[in-house]
Amino acid sequence: MPLSSAKVMKRSRGFRFPRTAKGMFLSGFLKNPVMVGSIIPSSDRLIRKMLGRVDWQNTRLFVEYGPGVGTFCQPILDKLAPDAMLLAIDTNPDFVAYLKETIHDPRFHVVCGSATDVERFVADAGFDHADYIVSGLPFSTLPPGVGDQILGATHRVLRIGGAFLVYQYNPSVRNFIARQFARIDHAIEFWNVPPAQLWWAWKE
Repeated sequence: MPLSSAKVMKRSRGFRFPRTAKGMFLSGFLKNPVMVGSIIPSSDRLIRKMLGRVDWQNTRLFVEYGPGVGTFCQPILDKLAPDAMLLAIDTNPDFVAYLKETIHDPRFHVVCGSATDVERFVADAGFDHADYIVSGLPFSTLPPGVGDQILGATHRVLRIGGAFLVYQYNPSVRNFIARQFARIDHAIEFWNVPPAQLWWAWKE
């Protein structure tokens, strides 16, 4: 039976996934699994637990590394103050274009680039610092040196009392985060595929 053209499209150069959140996510994973890290978006429970320790009343700039198809974006926007901003940074132009098409909120700003340049992106957005940064980037599989650059820039751009929120599947990533952050809280979210390690690294 032929597949519906509305769901699946073919080009002369090969298969193309449908332009839905799940289709875009799977396509991004297959194109660059080192940067996406998982074949399935994070669960609602993981998102709620990860964001549960944020002091939203004192948050003016929230940054996300690797927003993908926006799994965290709307839950963050739902809690942000009217005068706050969510700055999303992604290296995948397809994800950036998708987010621009699907999220219409004046508090949302997405840029195509590397998290290594977070300090510049924060300054370009008109801020001196970020209050919170969330990331699902797979630090254990990033190219050599890139993770250290991101971690250093993250620590510098965060305000005192702010936090780096990290969700990963490799428990050894905690040792990596500890290179810059002394205080790290930890939890595990089993209601996720696969179960995820959650860390809140506080800048003191």
